[in-house]
Amino acid sequence: MEILIALSIGLIFACGIYLVLRPRSFSVVLGLTLLAYGVNLLIFLGGGIDRVVPPLSLPGATGLADPLPQALVLTAIVIGFGMTAYLVALALRTLGETGSDRVDGAGVDGAGLEADGSEDDRADSGPDGEAPR
Repeated sequence: MEILIALSIGLIFACGIYLVLRPRSFSVVLGLTLLAYGVNLLIFLGGGIDRVVPPLSLPGATGLADPLPQALVLTAIVIGFGMTAYLVALALRTLGETGSDRVDGAGVDGAGLEADGSEDDRADSGPDGEAPR
Protein backbone atom coordinates (compact mmCIF):
# COMPACT_ATOMS: atom_id res chain seq x y z
CA MET A 1 0.00 0.00 0.00
CA GLU A 2 2.88 2.34 0.77
CA ILE A 3 4.29 1.81 -2.74
CA LEU A 4 0.98 2.81 -4.33
CA ILE A 5 0.75 5.95 -2.20
CA ALA A 6 4.39 6.86 -2.94
CA LEU A 7 3.85 6.37 -6.68
CA SER A 8 0.71 8.51 -6.64
CA ILE A 9 2.54 11.32 -4.81
CA GLY A 10 5.37 11.02 -7.35
CA LEU A 11 2.83 11.27 -10.18
CA ILE A 12 1.33 14.40 -8.61
CA PHE A 13 4.79 15.96 -8.36
CA ALA A 14 5.63 14.98 -11.96
CA CYS A 15 2.40 16.52 -13.28
CA GLY A 16 3.03 19.66 -11.22
CA ILE A 17 6.57 20.07 -12.55
CA TYR A 18 5.37 19.49 -16.12
CA LEU A 19 2.70 22.18 -15.75
CA VAL A 20 5.10 24.66 -14.13
CA LEU A 21 7.36 24.38 -17.19
CA ARG A 22 4.54 25.26 -19.61
CA PRO A 23 4.59 28.75 -21.23
CA ARG A 24 1.08 29.88 -20.18
CA SER A 25 0.37 31.40 -16.77
CA PHE A 26 -2.74 29.30 -16.08
CA SER A 27 -0.71 26.11 -16.48
CA VAL A 28 1.94 27.49 -14.12
CA VAL A 29 -0.70 28.26 -11.48
CA LEU A 30 -2.16 24.75 -11.80
CA GLY A 31 1.33 23.24 -11.59
CA LEU A 32 2.18 25.14 -8.41
CA THR A 33 -1.14 24.07 -6.92
CA LEU A 34 -0.39 20.43 -7.72
CA LEU A 35 3.06 20.79 -6.17
CA ALA A 36 1.44 22.21 -3.02
CA TYR A 37 -0.98 19.26 -2.92
CA GLY A 38 1.93 16.85 -3.29
CA VAL A 39 3.81 18.49 -0.42
CA ASN A 40 0.67 18.37 1.73
CA LEU A 41 0.28 14.65 1.09
CA LEU A 42 3.96 14.06 1.75
CA ILE A 43 3.82 15.86 5.11
CA PHE A 44 0.60 14.12 6.08
CA LEU A 45 1.91 10.68 5.17
CA GLY A 46 5.24 11.42 6.84
CA GLY A 47 3.36 11.53 10.14
CA GLY A 48 2.47 7.89 9.69
CA ILE A 49 -0.78 6.20 8.76
CA ASP A 50 -2.20 3.75 11.21
CA ARG A 51 -5.65 2.24 11.01
CA VAL A 52 -5.81 1.45 14.71
CA VAL A 53 -4.96 4.90 16.10
CA PRO A 54 -7.87 7.40 15.92
CA PRO A 55 -7.10 10.92 14.65
CA LEU A 56 -9.24 12.51 17.38
CA SER A 57 -9.48 12.05 21.11
CA LEU A 58 -12.36 9.62 21.49
CA PRO A 59 -13.64 8.22 24.78
CA GLY A 60 -11.92 4.90 25.48
CA ALA A 61 -9.17 5.39 22.88
CA THR A 62 -5.80 4.04 23.94
CA GLY A 63 -3.57 6.02 21.57
CA LEU A 64 -3.79 9.16 19.51
CA ALA A 65 -2.35 10.13 16.16
CA ASP A 66 0.42 12.72 16.08
CA PRO A 67 -1.29 16.13 15.67
CA LEU A 68 1.81 17.92 14.33
CA PRO A 69 1.55 16.69 10.68
CA GLN A 70 -2.15 17.54 10.69
CA ALA A 71 -1.44 21.07 11.93
CA LEU A 72 1.34 21.50 9.35
CA VAL A 73 -0.91 20.35 6.51
CA LEU A 74 -3.72 22.64 7.63
CA THR A 75 -1.29 25.58 7.68
CA ALA A 76 0.11 24.58 4.28
CA ILE A 77 -3.40 24.42 2.80
CA VAL A 78 -4.11 27.99 3.92
CA ILE A 79 -0.75 29.24 2.61
CA GLY A 80 -1.28 27.39 -0.68
CA PHE A 81 -4.71 28.94 -1.13
CA GLY A 82 -3.30 32.42 -0.53
CA MET A 83 -0.45 31.75 -2.97
CA THR A 84 -2.88 30.52 -5.63
CA ALA A 85 -5.13 33.57 -5.22
CA TYR A 86 -2.11 35.90 -5.52
CA LEU A 87 -0.81 34.13 -8.63
CA VAL A 88 -4.22 34.23 -10.32
CA ALA A 89 -4.49 37.97 -9.60
CA LEU A 90 -0.95 38.50 -10.91
CA ALA A 91 -1.68 36.49 -14.07
CA LEU A 92 -4.88 38.44 -14.72
CA ARG A 93 -3.08 41.75 -14.30
CA THR A 94 -0.30 40.63 -16.64
CA LEU A 95 -2.89 39.52 -19.19
CA GLY A 96 -4.63 42.89 -18.94
CA GLU A 97 -1.44 44.93 -19.30
CA THR A 98 0.43 42.93 -21.93
CA GLY A 99 -2.41 41.19 -23.75
CA SER A 100 -0.62 37.85 -23.40
CA ASP A 101 -0.63 35.24 -20.67
CA ARG A 102 2.73 33.78 -21.56
CA VAL A 103 5.28 33.68 -18.77
CA ASP A 104 8.33 33.28 -21.00
CA GLY A 105 8.02 36.73 -22.58
CA ALA A 106 7.52 35.35 -26.08
CA GLY A 107 4.02 36.75 -26.52
CA VAL A 108 4.76 40.26 -27.78
CA ASP A 109 8.11 41.80 -28.65
CA GLY A 110 9.01 45.48 -28.57
CA ALA A 111 8.31 46.00 -32.30
CA GLY A 112 4.58 45.32 -31.93
CA LEU A 113 4.76 41.91 -33.60
CA GLU A 114 3.44 38.69 -32.16
CA ALA A 115 5.83 35.77 -31.81
CA ASP A 116 4.49 34.26 -35.04
CA GLY A 117 5.16 37.47 -37.02
CA SER A 118 1.59 38.79 -37.18
CA GLU A 119 0.72 42.39 -36.33
CA ASP A 120 -0.13 43.32 -32.78
CA ASP A 121 -3.37 45.31 -32.36
CA ARG A 122 -1.81 47.58 -29.74
CA ALA A 123 0.78 48.93 -32.22
CA ASP A 124 -2.01 50.47 -34.35
CA SER A 125 -3.15 53.00 -31.76
CA GLY A 126 -1.48 55.62 -29.65
CA PRO A 127 -1.93 56.11 -25.92
CA ASP A 128 -5.27 57.90 -26.39
CA GLY A 129 -6.65 55.30 -28.82
CA GLU A 130 -6.08 57.15 -32.12
CA ALA A 131 -3.75 56.02 -34.87
CA PRO A 132 -0.12 57.19 -34.70
CA ARG A 133 1.03 59.83 -37.20
